Amino acid sequence: MKRYLWLALGIIASSAVAETRAVFLEDMQGTRIEIATLNFGSEGSYSIEIAQAPFSDHFLSMRPFKCLEGPQKNWCYVPYPYEIERNIADDLIDLEYDFLFVWKEASDYGINMWNGVYYKISEVDGQLTGVLHEMDMDTLSAPPPAGELRPVQAKDLHQSDPESHWLPRLVIE
Repeated sequence: MKRYLWLALGIIASSAVAETRAVFLEDMQGTRIEIATLNFGSEGSYSIEIAQAPFSDHFLSMRPFKCLEGPQKNWCYVPYPYEIERNIADDLIDLEYDFLFVWKEASDYGINMWNGVYYKISEVDGQLTGVLHEMDMDTLSAPPPAGELRPVQAKDLHQSDPESHWLPRLVIE
């Protein structure tokens, strides 16, 4: 599985040569917002640089958020707060944890953590695409037990109707 994933993604597993890819959120009409840059290193490691330009600062429910402002909904970035390996040598779950969001109605004052957005990412022909799933972010309100790096379970995710949300796709290319 490890070598297959590397070959399928076309990532060069050399510390001397790194690959960079852009990360986009996409609406139903195909309009994209570039939200980050991924820098792939050796042995499946990666780092993320979140773009600053598309986000605006919001102070919601007594904490700061970086949000994308949409026509009816805002998408607020939620950095994963616990330990993560940032490695895709075996699967893409670490990437999924790095692109968590909470949506809120544009007119709402606060934020409800049960409006969590989790993009389930898969690879097709070297392109990584995330499909929006809904989740209650309160699942992550307490740190997981020591050594448990993946506390979100399949039962915590619910596939969403893409037409009911502003940005139903995540694309990495």
